[in-house]
Amino acid sequence: MALAVPDSQPAKARDFLGPVFRAEEVGVVLSGQQILFGVTFDVDPGEVVALLGANGSGKSTMVRAALGVIPMSSGTVSAFGSPLGVGTDWSRIGYVPQRMPASTGIPTTACEVVRAGMLSAGRLRTGSRRQAIAALEVMGMADRASQPVQQMSGGQQQRVLIARALIREPDLLFLDEPTSGIDLSTVETLVDTIDVMRRAGTAVVVVLHETEPFEGLIDRAIVLRHGRVVHDGPPPPARAAHALPGHVHGHPHAGPRRWRDRLGLAIGDQE
Repeated sequence: MALAVPDSQPAKARDFLGPVFRAEEVGVVLSGQQILFGVTFDVDPGEVVALLGANGSGKSTMVRAALGVIPMSSGTVSAFGSPLGVGTDWSRIGYVPQRMPASTGIPTTACEVVRAGMLSAGRLRTGSRRQAIAALEVMGMADRASQPVQQMSGGQQQRVLIARALIREPDLLFLDEPTSGIDLSTVETLVDTIDVMRRAGTAVVVVLHETEPFEGLIDRAIVLRHGRVVHDGPPPPARAAHALPGHVHGHPHAGPRRWRDRLGLAIGDQE
């Protein structure tokens, strides 16, 4: 997958050697309660790692700590070989939260939310509106591009958030229960799109309750229990037909070709 952009904004090269993401002995304390205890794991280029565990096990806390949304009480996180922080090139990192952030009271359209994913040094790339519409179309939301997200259902908002994260072609992508509230066809589109991205070298960390939708893509599973890593290795088998060995992601339902065709805009294409 290649999102072509104007010459002034060359596509990011995936030339980093070593783990794209590393968490070392991460601990988190919230409201006086220890949530994470020494969580350690790496993610390599093109690797899809699932964070699994029961509710309250610390999966989402780990992702939010990695992104600096909540503070760590101990340990370190790094991306592309450097500590995550002020000097991080955040344009290389995508994030799909569980839900749309709380409203500020100012109506924001779906197109505006997706275009925010293309912010670079405080400026929108040329042609970003056209690419935002294309990303929304992939997620089945192009007809709602001008609708305020505050008026959308939770599932529709989730599709907008997915489009926002994917449009920047991140080298590192975090997804926190991305399939929550979206229909099967959208889940399949998302899975096929991530398949294209990981083949291009994107490292993916995805929080899941069930591995079924991502069966065939997950390289490793990190299982958390009460804030501690209790398993780091092959993912458990999925439990439904979608995950059977005969099921192949990349089939013709709104999959990788659709994503490439609609977002592979010509260099210099503007609106």
